[in-house]
Amino acid sequence: MDTSALSLEDLFDEANGHLAMGETEEAVALYRQSVERDPNFFDGWHALGMSLLKTDQVKEAIGAGLMATTLKPNDLLAWTSLSQMYVRNGQIAEAEDAKGKARILSLGGKVVKESV
Repeated sequence: MDTSALSLEDLFDEANGHLAMGETEEAVALYRQSVERDPNFFDGWHALGMSLLKTDQVKEAIGAGLMATTLKPNDLLAWTSLSQMYVRNGQIAEAEDAKGKARILSLGGKVVKESV
């Protein structure tokens, strides 16, 4: 499928459709394209990380998860997902740190002070 004519949003939607159908490898390929097009695309990085985790590409999943938390350091779901990735890789200290950040956010706090 030629995806070059698709908008970023349509490309992401196409990837989500593949994921919903259980076609994880196809979804991963499309999520990769989305973040190649826009390296600041938080949703693409987060979805790529979770899809990579599903395909047991854990180290690469962690890299995508770190990109997501870098782009949105106050996103609860990003830190929760990163914690899961670290657990799967046996990095318990890192998992606990990410879980702690998620806990701060769940209580209404901030991990990074947002500039005004």
